[in-house]
Amino acid sequence: MAGYRSIRGLDWPLLAIALILCALGILQIYSATLDTAWRAAWWKQSVYLCVGLLAMWIMTQVDYHTLLGQVPILYGVSLVLLVITPLVGRLVWGSKRWIPLGYGFKFQPSEFVKLVIVLLVARYLTELKSDRLEIRDLLKLGALVGVPFALVYAQPDLGTSLTYMPILLIGLFLGGMRWQHAVAVLALVAVLMPVGWFFLKDYQKARLETFIDPMKDPTGKGYQVIQSKIAVGAGGVWGRGVTHGSQTQLRFLPVAHTDFLVSALAEEHGFVGILVVLGLYFLLLMQIVQNAQAAPDRAGMFICMGVCSLLLFHLLINAGMAVGRMPVTGIPLPLMSYGGSSMLSVFMMLGLVNNVRLRRFVS
Repeated sequence: MAGYRSIRGLDWPLLAIALILCALGILQIYSATLDTAWRAAWWKQSVYLCVGLLAMWIMTQVDYHTLLGQVPILYGVSLVLLVITPLVGRLVWGSKRWIPLGYGFKFQPSEFVKLVIVLLVARYLTELKSDRLEIRDLLKLGALVGVPFALVYAQPDLGTSLTYMPILLIGLFLGGMRWQHAVAVLALVAVLMPVGWFFLKDYQKARLETFIDPMKDPTGKGYQVIQSKIAVGAGGVWGRGVTHGSQTQLRFLPVAHTDFLVSALAEEHGFVGILVVLGLYFLLLMQIVQNAQAAPDRAGMFICMGVCSLLLFHLLINAGMAVGRMPVTGIPLPLMSYGGSSMLSVFMMLGLVNNVRLRRFVS
């Protein structure tokens, strides 16, 4: 009976929306990789989806309070994996982010660290048992998140490291951060941003320069952004149809199945297609917020809102990047961009949300 109750209690609208997004992503990956060396990516993504659904189910079966109790161990394992990744990882596009598993598959530890940070922030803020955060709490929690942030940044992978920040920020906001502290943090960030320029890699500086003026080097550093904006504009209202996008099919649009999947989607499905996809993401996020509102305790609320903030950050950065409103990063579009680690981590996070939902029925 317990298994029946857990199946019945799942957030089926959330799962349905996620599956529709995955199906649209697989369709776009198929189109974007047709007659290329990546032409098998769509079926690999289908396999990742099946594995993700299994992982989501597993995540719903272990009480999230039990997972919160294991945060120190999970955090320690995460740090070990991030430390060894540069030592044993494969060098891809100038960065060592993946550990090879064989048979063409690889594992990206930094993706799964997101789940650990969601649990870490939820546990820390719940144990405080206070509606107001003191400066020492900000510093301690900031340091705990800052360590994996620094390790991922050093791979180098600035994009993924930045995805840890919205989890921390939404936790601090909901945990009772004082407005004086928020102003002080913003002022400190404003002061340190110019200094941070000197810590960026050359390619990261180039991306920021390209963001400001892509026409400065249209055939080099600005090429990706320019071609992406052309693809988005070429789609018009209704799009050119699956496998009929000139920018996508003639390979002017780079990595159309990963970083610039939104651009390929806009070219082949048009403004209407983009509206449909954004509408689905809106519904997905609202379902997660609804589960946060109905959570049985503060820990469950923090978990759901941490997942929501992370997915929203991914969506805003990836979509903004496609139209030149955000610097180019390696942040994928959740559930749609090609990638096994990303797909698996997102479904595990959706499993956490369902985990919180199911605990409402536990007396």
